[in-house]
Amino acid sequence: MNKQKINIGNVEILSLSDGRLSFRPDDFFPDVPLGSWNVYPDSLGEDGCLVMNMGCFILKSENKTILVDTGLGPYSHNLDTLQESHVSLESGLLKSAFQSIALKPEDIDFVAITHLHMDHVGWNFTQEGTGLVPTFPNARYLIPLADWRLFKRSASNKRFSYIEEQVIPLEKLGCLELFESEKEITASITAIPTPGHTPGHTSYLIDSDGEMGIVSGDIIHVPAQVQEPEWSPRADMKPNLAVKSRMDILEKLEHDTGLLISGHFPQPGFGRLLRLEGKRYWQAL
Repeated sequence: MNKQKINIGNVEILSLSDGRLSFRPDDFFPDVPLGSWNVYPDSLGEDGCLVMNMGCFILKSENKTILVDTGLGPYSHNLDTLQESHVSLESGLLKSAFQSIALKPEDIDFVAITHLHMDHVGWNFTQEGTGLVPTFPNARYLIPLADWRLFKRSASNKRFSYIEEQVIPLEKLGCLELFESEKEITASITAIPTPGHTPGHTSYLIDSDGEMGIVSGDIIHVPAQVQEPEWSPRADMKPNLAVKSRMDILEKLEHDTGLLISGHFPQPGFGRLLRLEGKRYWQAL
């Protein structure tokens, strides 16, 4: 069984899942010929599709409990407006995942968002009665300012209607905290800019007692990108910048022997970078 919990120094990290998404590889990576996947057979399911976990992570540091991303949530969020090849296999599992580790939504001090795509903010709010209430009522919601500005302007578009439901209400409730550039959350956890996928895309650096790791968000989606960092998915808003951010993170992790922690990799998403015959690989823990 995969190990759901690890430690980086004094920081405890728990891997949770809100479900899975499936994509045709040539739709998700439109510039990558289908034949290029032949050398990465483990990346594809029996139907030839990419299957991606919708992972979220609990970070416990200095008596603070931080949730990184909130999954797709229990709602459809107009998935029909995306490509027809985009299939939700299952979603809305995060609350039951909390119960499995005896953690309550009230225990979360910070919700740290990597970016504002729908599968990362879907549990910000929960339906209660006739309205929506914050799923994590005691938390400050940390959102990168560049994404807030862009996605707020797009909220009237049907494809981004989830922003009206799951993001914008945070401002009126007074639990929203916008940030630019780097932001220290605890002495061991820092938000670092990794733009390209979205303008404000953020990863979370964990540095404690001489050990290091990065919760990468969507700077990388599948293990094959460790070997092929120039492969950018359709959703990368600025592909060249996303490639640079991806390569910078991979080089830093390899140099510092840090953990690459990815919510879209097979759960739990913990692994290290290795070199074999001149090529870089991701090895799950």
